[in-house]
Parts: sequence; C-alpha cells; structure tokens
Amino acid sequence: MGFLADSLSRIKPSATIAVTNKARELKAAGRDVIGLGAGEPDFDTPENIKEAGIRAIREGKTKYTAVDGIPELKAAIVAKFRRENHIDYAPAEVTVSAGGKQVLYNALMATLNVGDEVIIPAPYWVSYPEMVALGGGTPVIVQTTMESGFRLTPEALEAAITPRTKWIILCSPSNPTGAVYSAAQLRALTDVLLRHPHVWVMTDDMYEHLIYDGVRFATVVEVESRLKDRTLTVNGVSKAYAMTGWRIGYGAGPSMLIKAMATIQSQSTSNPTSISQYAAVEALTGTQDFIPKNAALFQQRRDLVVGMLNQANGLYCPMPEGAFYVYPSCAPAMGKTTKGGRKLATDEDFVTALLEEEGVAVVQGSAFGQGPAFRISYATATELLEEACIRIQRFCGNLT
Repeated sequence: MGFLADSLSRIKPSATIAVTNKARELKAAGRDVIGLGAGEPDFDTPENIKEAGIRAIREGKTKYTAVDGIPELKAAIVAKFRRENHIDYAPAEVTVSAGGKQVLYNALMATLNVGDEVIIPAPYWVSYPEMVALGGGTPVIVQTTMESGFRLTPEALEAAITPRTKWIILCSPSNPTGAVYSAAQLRALTDVLLRHPHVWVMTDDMYEHLIYDGVRFATVVEVESRLKDRTLTVNGVSKAYAMTGWRIGYGAGPSMLIKAMATIQSQSTSNPTSISQYAAVEALTGTQDFIPKNAALFQQRRDLVVGMLNQANGLYCPMPEGAFYVYPSCAPAMGKTTKGGRKLATDEDFVTALLEEEGVAVVQGSAFGQGPAFRISYATATELLEEACIRIQRFCGNLT
C-alpha cells in the first residue's frame, strides 16, 4: 500500500502551468523563449486598485476575515451582478475565494458523490475534469467542432444528460478557444436544462469583459431566471482587472450551496487574503474606464495573431470572439518531420518541438480535450507576439 492517496492517480498536473514552468526554466538557463502558455494579462494592476491594497495594509486590515468574504466585497459583488448582468443576489448567496478555481473546486467538493456525472464541453479548461475526478465524480466530455464555433449544441447536451448528471460546466468566453455564447445560443441550452430539473449549471464567466467585434456578453441566469435556483455563476477579478496574483474569485448561487461551499473553505484555506479583498472592492466599485481600452488592445493583438497564424503552412486558426486565446488546428502537420528531425505524431510533439527548436512555448490541444491543436495566449506584448508568430511560420515552413 503506497503512502500517497489513490485520488492522485485520477488527476494530472496542470498542463498550462507545466508549460509556463518549462519556459521559465529555459529562460533562466539563458534560452531566448517567448512564453505564450499562461492565461495572464501582461498589463499591470491599475493604480487605484493597488492603492486600495496598500491602504488596507496601512489601516491594519490584515487580520482574519469572514471565511467566505468581507461584507464590503459581497456588497460590491451584489451591485456588480445587478449593474452588469441584471441579476439580483443577496449577500448570503455570494461567496469569495482565493481565485475562481477555488470557487469551482469548493462547489464540486460540496456536491459530488462517487458516480455523479459532470458534463464538460471540449475543448475545456484543463482543471475542470481533474477537479471533478478529484471529487469522485465522472467527467462526461462532449466534443464540440470548429464548424460550430466550439459551442455546445442543444442536441449534444440533451444526448449527454443521464439520471446521474449533476452539473454541466459552461465557460463563455471560453478558455481555451475564445468561443462566446450569444443570449440566443444560451437560450437553446437553457431550454434543454429546463426539461431536466436534476441538472445544475456551473457557468464560468471569468472572461466576461474580454469580448470583441461588438458581441454582447450573456450569462445563464440573465437569459433564464428559472434556472437561478440551480446555477452557480462564477467570476473574479483576475482577467478584467489584471489581478491574477491577488487571487480573488467569487460566485453566486442558492444560499444552501453557498453555505456548503463556505464549510469546505472553512476547513481548507479559510478566508481569502484580507488585503486582496479590499483591493477587489475598489476594482468592482472604482473606475472601469481601462477595461474597454484593454479589450481594444487585446482585439488588435487577436487580429495580428490570427492573421499571421493563417499564413503559416499547415495551420488553420479560427477567429475567436472573446478571452485572449486562439486555438489553431495543426492537423496537417501531423506525420511531418521538423527541421531538427523530430517526427510529429501528436500535438504534444508539435509544441515540444516548437519550444525546443524555435523557443516558443504554447500548450497542446490534447491537454484541453481536443486536438491536434494548440492554444496561444495573446496576453503579451505585441512585439513579442509578432516575433513568436514569425518563429511559428518558420517552424511550419520547415516541416517536411
């Protein structure tokens, strides 16, 4: 009998973190590496938010707080949902955690029993199926297609639901594809869910403010209020406010679920950092002027990257509507040989060779449940993106 828990055998380490760490190691060793693996804005946290954190330190707001969030932050979250999403939540229906990932984790740990199924459209964020498995549940992966814009269809959702289905996890805008569900597309899914009252909805809205081409954001409860009593709406300050390291995520849902999630958090991490919570209050209640400016810059970067990747031999990159990722197919490159002599049998071979031969770090599509493809994060300086795309074009042009 081994020392480590059996549950570890059910999960894999995060591929996105692994790629970022590998790029960091190579850089430290003196290699010229452009890291496009991390889902992290390159912008600095806005000054007013940083000042709020500094002020919290100076005012001695450095003690334990309520386990799942200070009242001021819960009030700011309630106001945000009302203002931006037209949803009314009470403070008792709101939870705050150390990042959106912990919100999702707490919810799954608080609700899953062995054999419970969770529907996850692919491509998916790498952590969804791993957290489900860790909680004893069974991830039910439903493939989407590039032709459908990587969106789950109502027919595929209907076919995936069984008596054991407990949750469906939706992410819009999507990590890793950048796909966005319109209100009408969400309505088609909510119509299916209304027919299956035992299925709960976990909607990951972390990239809400990073949407392009005039597309409007919509979330499940806004579209269908009758699902409010079985939906967890998850969001956070990481992406829109460039606060990834501050580690503040939040969720809103039925008070029974929120209370159960607080119980999990009370016996694991306890409260999120007090200083970060006060900074998050400022993020949600202070000026929002920089958000559309940042989104406009991301859109320019998206257009640059998609244009240059579609000029690369053997790549096809669809145009995403949101987030800061592109998800190009590298299917035509499979079976070919790189300039360095590596035979490409999988997308993992592709990204490994790209890193070793050209110094560009991206994440293989198979880590997100669908390949051969890879994910690029364009949340980095424009000149670095241009250089990375030149290297990718060169890499693909040298394949034989």
